[in-house]
Amino acid sequence: METTTEQSGVRVPLIDEEQAQGRTAELYEQIKEVTGLPFVPDMFRLTSTNPRLLSVVVAGYDGVFGGDTLPRHLKELISAWTSKLNGCPYCVGTHSWFLSQFGGSDELLAAVSEAATAEELPVDERTLPLMQLVTKVSTGAYKITDADWDRAAAAGWSDAEMLEAVFCACLFAFINRLVDATGLGSSVDRSRVARLADE
Repeated sequence: METTTEQSGVRVPLIDEEQAQGRTAELYEQIKEVTGLPFVPDMFRLTSTNPRLLSVVVAGYDGVFGGDTLPRHLKELISAWTSKLNGCPYCVGTHSWFLSQFGGSDELLAAVSEAATAEELPVDERTLPLMQLVTKVSTGAYKITDADWDRAAAAGWSDAEMLEAVFCACLFAFINRLVDATGLGSSVDRSRVARLADE
């Protein structure tokens, strides 16, 4: 039988990796494969007591990070930036670490932490319209217009790339809210991935 643990400040029980059984254990192995990490980040463990929900989180994450429509560093930038806009320090820390692993400069990492607008990010002229588009996903998706899409397309982004960028931002709107609602997202210190930067 699977046993759960309580983590201080987290509102839901979590199944430890060594205690996972059946479908949960299978999903935990898939998570480690997709993330390339030797452990299961706590964000996934939030739904570990309900494998049906956990499989949804894993499918969304794998759908974005398992593909190659956009380069990985850009997907990590979108994830970290969206999390910043949504006020989720746990996810900012996690995906800033991943961004650093996929070529993100110190200047870019600092900007993700400190910038208030997409225009303040040190990105090239091609990337800026895409970052402006994904910014609107977090700050008011209903305000997105054809002109926003057209600017990104004119900068050289394909329909498939823009769809993946927007999907990534939408996925992190969901993940950020899951993490925050359950109490995990209150601090970057909660992120085991972010703490890898200190090792």
